[in-house]
Amino acid sequence: MRSSTAFRLWLLTAAFTLHADQPLPAELEGVGIQEQLGAQIDLNLTFTDENGRQAPLKQYFEQGKPVLLNLVYYQCPMLCNLILNGQTSTLREIPWTPGNEFEIVTISIDPTETFELAAHKKQSYLASYNRPAPGWHFLTDHQGNAKRLADQVGFHYRRDDRTGQYAHAAVLTFLTPEGKVSRYLYGIHFKARDMRLALTEASESKFGLSVDRLLLFCFHYDPRARAYVLFAANVMRGGGVLTVLILAFVMWRMWRFEKRLAAAGVAAR
Repeated sequence: MRSSTAFRLWLLTAAFTLHADQPLPAELEGVGIQEQLGAQIDLNLTFTDENGRQAPLKQYFEQGKPVLLNLVYYQCPMLCNLILNGQTSTLREIPWTPGNEFEIVTISIDPTETFELAAHKKQSYLASYNRPAPGWHFLTDHQGNAKRLADQVGFHYRRDDRTGQYAHAAVLTFLTPEGKVSRYLYGIHFKARDMRLALTEASESKFGLSVDRLLLFCFHYDPRARAYVLFAANVMRGGGVLTVLILAFVMWRMWRFEKRLAAAGVAAR
């Protein structure tokens, strides 16, 4: 009975994540994402890391890198695993590595979960990722700070007292190097392009290859599509600038050619 109730709760949560415009069932009252784009999180909040040490959030922002934030819980029977599995699968498709270009901070919203659980989860996902990821951190709650952080990023969840499971949205939250909310990506499957653009955007365009900054100029996040989509106005604007540059280059070449012809004529006389 308990497992079937948890499964129904997961189905409702997943369905609501994909169709947020639908009426809320009773189990999901108060559950969802209230986007807080630009909001500053409290970097002085402390958590317990996978080694059992107290860790302030600010230590994960000291290198000036964007941060991908997961709010999950480690004994989640389904949805959290699907989110992390989807994230890991996408991370394998991009050339950047947690700890080099960005950080990942995964935090349990269940205050009863221990750092031993976090360590086990970390070991499992790093094995699945199949390459070193020194910048992927697994934390547990400390003095209710997981709830405080969740409120700051607009991540609202609810515990089912009968099953002990949590109803919550399927979402990745991207933070700037200063700890401000930059972007949310929803669902359990993530496009590599969307992941790269979200990280590039969170880095305030200082991070990523030039091609990613160019893509970020051409692609804008569409809240209705919940993805980065081609932004025609910027493409047209970019095409206009390119046309001007090409014309300027052609005119410069013509001017150089005419100048050489004139110089040749003077020399012949």
